[in-house]
Amino acid sequence: QVQLVESGGGLVQAGGSLRLSCAASGKSFSINVMGWYRQAAGEQRELVATISSGGATKYADSVKGRFTISRDNAKNTVYLQMNSLKPEDTAVYYCYCNIYTTYTFNSWGQGTQVTVSS
Repeated sequence: QVQLVESGGGLVQAGGSLRLSCAASGKSFSINVMGWYRQAAGEQRELVATISSGGATKYADSVKGRFTISRDNAKNTVYLQMNSLKPEDTAVYYCYCNIYTTYTFNSWGQGTQVTVSS
C-alpha cells in the first residue's frame, strides 16, 4: 500500500504564489512518473504537469511559464510551485504517482483546494 499526502493548498489573491507538496510513503516501491492534475467545479479533471523519474517535465499550455514541477526522489516527494496565479487556476489539485512494486499501478492523493480570488 502506497499513500500520498498532499499539502500547501489555500486561498491566495490573483498574482500570488502557492507551493504544493505531495509525499509518497509505503514499503518497497519505486516511482516512475509523478504529477499534478486539477479539477474545477463542474469540470473534468485535467493534467497540470508531470515529471519523469529522470526529470523530464510536461506542462499544460495554460500553466506554462507560471508553474514549475519538481521532485525529490530521496524523499519520494513531488512539488508544484505556482506563480502568477489566476482565478481560473481555482480547483482541487490532485497528486498522481505511477508506482512500481511487484506490478505497476497509479495512486492518487486526496486533493487539496486552491482558490484564487480576483
